[in-house]
Amino acid sequence: MTTIPSVAAAETIELEPAGVRAGADSGNPETSVREISSGKGIDVGIWECTPGGWPIENRPNTEVCSIVSGSGVITDADGTKRQLEAGTVLTLPKGWSGRWDITSTLRKVYVIVA
Repeated sequence: MTTIPSVAAAETIELEPAGVRAGADSGNPETSVREISSGKGIDVGIWECTPGGWPIENRPNTEVCSIVSGSGVITDADGTKRQLEAGTVLTLPKGWSGRWDITSTLRKVYVIVA
């Protein structure tokens, strides 16, 4: 059984560099990640990204995430904006389209279901 870290621990766990966010159209958003668990179509981990922005078209899976630190805005395809800050919980369903814009290095704990 995999133990998922507490939010406090998620703030300090060392992550592995994963390169510039694919599809970025503003800034130079560098990502880092730490996979905690993967299997049976469910991935759990910690992800961090420096400032920048990118669109998402027709998300291929569902993600539930909790923002641990940092800030930004997520904009749904209909123009609805949601502020991202520590404590924000998001559900992005399969098929979701919109945009991420990170204004200060953002870290999240995520669960992705295929």
